[in-house]
Amino acid sequence: MVSSTQPERRKVDVGHPTERRRGRRRLSRERVLAAALEVVDHEGLSALSMRRVAAELDVEAMALYRYAPSKDALLDGLVEQLYTELHEDLAREEPVPLGQAAELPEWRAELRRGACALYRIALAHPHVVPLLATRLLAVPLARRPLAVLQAHERVLALLDRAGLDEPGVVTAYRAVTGWVLGYIFSDLRAMVENPDEPDPAFRLGLHLMPARELPRLRETAPSLTEKGGYQELTDGLDALLDGILAASAARRARAAEPADDGGPASDGERPGSAHGDTPASDDERPGSAGEQPPSADGRSAPDAV
Repeated sequence: MVSSTQPERRKVDVGHPTERRRGRRRLSRERVLAAALEVVDHEGLSALSMRRVAAELDVEAMALYRYAPSKDALLDGLVEQLYTELHEDLAREEPVPLGQAAELPEWRAELRRGACALYRIALAHPHVVPLLATRLLAVPLARRPLAVLQAHERVLALLDRAGLDEPGVVTAYRAVTGWVLGYIFSDLRAMVENPDEPDPAFRLGLHLMPARELPRLRETAPSLTEKGGYQELTDGLDALLDGILAASAARRARAAEPADDGGPASDGERPGSAHGDTPASDDERPGSAGEQPPSADGRSAPDAV
């Protein structure tokens, strides 16, 4: 089980006090986004506003518009912050928190490392995680922050090294990104009805769920409150990759199968009978214009409409 701790609250640096008295504010886009992340980490997405971020930086709200022209820009910036943190995490080349990566091909171990890094970052910033769905659904690919696009590029480059064909790469990309994000959403979904209630059943609000209609859900709910952790994340990723690799190998095998005459058919020789005969021409085929097959009563069949 992976535990998550709230980030330690820190005031965003706003410069030397003398500079503040003189009215100089050495703002930057990075500092504005860092302040926005501080607000959301500790107060939730609902607290995010230009005015609240400005207060965190001890500046006027109008001073922020040069760096974030709208609240949507702030939201996109928060997604960028998470993926920038992912990029920095991967650059440190920290090992996967499981002991089996050394036994895997490098591309597969790196996919695991990226999945675990994003999971770890999501646990550190749970209030930002909903934006990984809403903003990526709303913002076209080419307009996403560079840090997000670099993460996409990294996954595709690793899958290219797996030896997959192009359909396999596309399938694997969708499966890997869908699994990792879906796993994060599942682990961080709201489960507790009353956090002050010591009894587990009342804490989860199971008494509000009809027992006859939802017996299995009520039974499983306490287990669902526990986070799956790195092991379940990588187990699911491995299962997906095993299936995709097997399907890709099967496609290659079917494509390499020889024709019935012992070799692949050439452009001038389409597969015909088991003996390699040339298919009948239109005039020779039953039902062609040259000869209509008889109908069940012995009469010639009418032309097809």
